[in-house]
Amino acid sequence: MINILIAILIFGLLIFVHELGHFIAAKFYKIRVNEFALGMGPAIFKKQVGETVYSLRWFPIGGYCAMEGEDKDSDDERSFGSKKLYQRFIVLIAGSFMNLL
Repeated sequence: MINILIAILIFGLLIFVHELGHFIAAKFYKIRVNEFALGMGPAIFKKQVGETVYSLRWFPIGGYCAMEGEDKDSDDERSFGSKKLYQRFIVLIAGSFMNLL
């Protein structure tokens, strides 16, 4: 049982570091981040700080950094799609880069 908990914590740490990479790069390029979540499914805990909702979710199988305009077109000047190609590329690879660190 303790091994399962340790595995979940280590996996959660890897996910956190990965998503933090996307988050930091997005904030650096002034992309609006709507939500930063650890886990999937219904939220256990949510807190809005500024424009971003931070949440912890029930299933420890992933996470996400939801940026404005990432999935659909947005007229917001701070949307993911409005940024230059190299900026979007850096934001996308930042998660993997953080895992390498």
